[in-house]
Amino acid sequence: MKKALLALADGTVFPGWSFGAEGTTVGEVVFNTSMTGYQEVLSDPSYKGQIVAMTYPEIGNYGINEEDYESYRIHVEGFIVKEAWEVPSNWRARKGLGEFLAEEGVVGIQGVDTRAVTKRLRERGSMMGAISTEVLDAGELVERARSAPPIEGRDLVREVTCSEPYRWDQGDWTVEEGYRKPRAPGRFRVVAFDFGIKYNILRLLTEVGCDVTVVPASTSAEEVLARSPDGVFLSNGPGDPQGVPYAVEAVRGLLGKVPLFGICLGNQILGLALGGTTHKLKFGHHGANQPVKDLATEKVEITSQNHNFVVDMESLRRSPHADAIEVTHVNLNDRTVEGIRHREFPVFSVQYHPEASPGPHDAKYLFRRFVELMEKG
Repeated sequence: MKKALLALADGTVFPGWSFGAEGTTVGEVVFNTSMTGYQEVLSDPSYKGQIVAMTYPEIGNYGINEEDYESYRIHVEGFIVKEAWEVPSNWRARKGLGEFLAEEGVVGIQGVDTRAVTKRLRERGSMMGAISTEVLDAGELVERARSAPPIEGRDLVREVTCSEPYRWDQGDWTVEEGYRKPRAPGRFRVVAFDFGIKYNILRLLTEVGCDVTVVPASTSAEEVLARSPDGVFLSNGPGDPQGVPYAVEAVRGLLGKVPLFGICLGNQILGLALGGTTHKLKFGHHGANQPVKDLATEKVEITSQNHNFVVDMESLRRSPHADAIEVTHVNLNDRTVEGIRHREFPVFSVQYHPEASPGPHDAKYLFRRFVELMEKG
C-alpha cells in the first residue's frame, strides 16, 4: 500500500494509505454521517469543491453498481475513510470502490482516524484541506491547503450545470423493473434549473406526473417563461448561493408568474430572490439523519442533507416580502431554516433533500405538494 497524507489548513496532518487514484487534490473538507450511500455521495454534484470524510468506519463493502448514480460522474475532490473494502459483497455490485475512484481520477485516503478528523472539523469548522500520495512533506501539504481558494463567493454551479436543455423521461426504481419509463404522458410541463441537479429528483418529478425539461443554470426568466411551463423547479447544487447572482435574478423574475419548488441550493437562491441573505454554517449539515420539524403539523421528519450555507431567518423578517414569507421547517439540532413558503405566490422550498438518495423517504410528499400547486394554477 502506498502512503498518503491528509493535511488541513489549520496545520493538522493525518497519515494514511492511498486508495483510488494517486496524486494531489485540494478542497473544502466536510464530514458526512451517512452509514450507506457512498456512491450517491460521490456522484452528487453538490459536493463539487469538497473533500468528503465518511464518519462510518467501513466504506465500500457493497461495492459500486450501475444504477445508484446521482449524476454522470464523481464530483467530490477527494475521499477520506477509515477502512475501504476492496472486495464487495452485493448482488448488484459491478466493481469495487477503489477501482471506481481510480477510473474517475479521484484521490482517496484510508486508514485515517476519521473520528479525530470529524472532531477537528466540529471544533474548528469546515476548512480547506489537501490529500496527496506525492507530497509527503507535512508542511508543504499544509501550505497547499492554506493557499487553495475558499468556497465562499465562488461560482461552482457553472462547473456542474448542463450545457444545453434536455428532456428527462426516467421514473423511479423497482427491484423488478429497475428505473422504469413513465406509465403515462406527463400532465404538467416543468422546467428544472440545473444548478447541479440529482437524478433522483428528476425521477420523482416524473413519477408524480411531470414532463420535465432541464435547462442550464444561466437560463433567464424570459427564456423559461417562453417554454410556457406549468411549474419551475430550482435544484440543489454546490457552493455559495451568493456566487450565482444570475440564478437569483432569474428566480426573482419568475416570482408570482409560475409555481416554484426549490430544494437545497434552490431554497437558498429563492431566499435571496425574496430579499433575504444567507450565511455559512460552521461545519454544515451532511448526512442522512438530520431531524427537521414541520412547523404547521409539528411532525418531525428524518432527512437527508448536504449543505454548508443557509438562509438567515432574521433577514427574511427584514425583506420586502416579510409579511408574506413563512418559515415552514426548522432543523431541530441548530434551529436553522429548513423550509420557506410565500403566502401570496405559489412558491415553496426546503433546505433538505426529500428525494433522499441516500437517506430516508419521510419527505417524498413534497413532490405531490408541487403538483397540487400546479393543479391550482
